[in-house]
Amino acid sequence: MPNKILLEKYARLAVVTGANVQKGQIVVLRTSTEAVELTREVARQAYIAGAKKVHVIWNDEPISKSGYEFALTEDLKEMPQWSIDQYKYFVDNNAAFISIVSPIPNALAGVDSQKMQEVMVENMKKINFFREHTMGNKSQWTIVAASNPSWAKKLFPELQVDVAVEKLWDAIFGACRVLIDNDPVEAWKAHNEYLRRNNKVLNDSNFKSLHFTNSLGTDLVVELIEDHIWAGGSEKAGNGVIFNPNIPTEESFTMPFKFGTQGRVVATKPLNNAGRIIEDFWLEFKDGKVVDFDAKVEKEALQNILDFDANSRYIGEIALISHDSPISNTNILFLNTLFDENASCHMALGRAYPMNVKNGNETPINELEKKGYNNSMTHVDFMFGSKDMKIVGTKQDGSKVLVFENGNFVI
Repeated sequence: MPNKILLEKYARLAVVTGANVQKGQIVVLRTSTEAVELTREVARQAYIAGAKKVHVIWNDEPISKSGYEFALTEDLKEMPQWSIDQYKYFVDNNAAFISIVSPIPNALAGVDSQKMQEVMVENMKKINFFREHTMGNKSQWTIVAASNPSWAKKLFPELQVDVAVEKLWDAIFGACRVLIDNDPVEAWKAHNEYLRRNNKVLNDSNFKSLHFTNSLGTDLVVELIEDHIWAGGSEKAGNGVIFNPNIPTEESFTMPFKFGTQGRVVATKPLNNAGRIIEDFWLEFKDGKVVDFDAKVEKEALQNILDFDANSRYIGEIALISHDSPISNTNILFLNTLFDENASCHMALGRAYPMNVKNGNETPINELEKKGYNNSMTHVDFMFGSKDMKIVGTKQDGSKVLVFENGNFVI
């Protein structure tokens, strides 16, 4: 059982700093059956903050696996109109969205990958308007995590289950700046100011491209889209409310030019995606597109990501994080992107965030695409930072600037 004081602080942080729930606002809590205790406390905190109504949408990975194993593909692809209308109601009524992730590693191992991909693509098409709403920051949204026995035992196999669960809770709380003797909401105000300073330095530099190299084999040039914007930490939603999309977060991130990535990138951490853990993989890019790849473990799962749709072989995000950072320094591989991406420089295959280009949230997607925005139904982050990562930025006039050395910001 997690410490009740810390759990309450964490839930309040998710509501007040993460989603910044406003009085009279609808809250949509998308969560896991592995996270019942945190879900109840987040709902309570949302009501304390003045939520009009908290709608809870549950997910259960073992039940999902049973569906993929025994139900017909066509039946799984069917999404009833009432379910689509529910999301339309949330979007039309300016709801705040809070997601609680509590993964079961390899929960979907052995599932027919083609079947799973067909179902996911079809269902995402039907509520694509919801994805555009959240990725366009039209209203507030945030993601937090909860410990569970399966996840904890995977991370700490040498410990008894209950001890492992507690250790994972402690790691989650620590990574999120939730301590017994502090006010996490105040701590996050200071952290957001630190991230704003980093973003300002990068935005003032206005780089044309970044060149990443390390001893593991990464030799990659990422061209940035014209009028790109570096962001990270708190953001402003279309309704004017300041919120934090990810808790925790340590990144400064921006939008690549769709056709401008060249070279090889080597992942430095496993990727847990759709219930499968992909390990020891690399990607080769030419003119922005992945043209070759390999993985020692779950290569098929990696190919499923790359073949998800027409633009999933292009990247939509590049993020910088010093190797000497709080999550990295835990030396814990969380096997969850929410944490692992904040321990390492990373990039995302698929859809870009419109906010990362000037006037992006107010510009139609088809107009953004003409500028080099990558539009996809997927967005999958993976980590490639290392303790010896070097990043050299090329400015618009061709001059070079050292951005990272030995894995950390030096700019």
